[in-house]
Amino acid sequence: MKRSLLIGLALFALAACETIEGAGRDISTAGQAISSASRDVQSSL
Repeated sequence: MKRSLLIGLALFALAACETIEGAGRDISTAGQAISSASRDVQSSL
């Protein structure tokens, strides 16, 4: 019983890390898009 619980917790932790990593990539991509847009607006002024 303990072994299956430990395996379940390990799988949950791995899934959570993958989700957080994906969210970090999405936020980074959004930040780059905002920076690019702000540079375009600034250069057109």
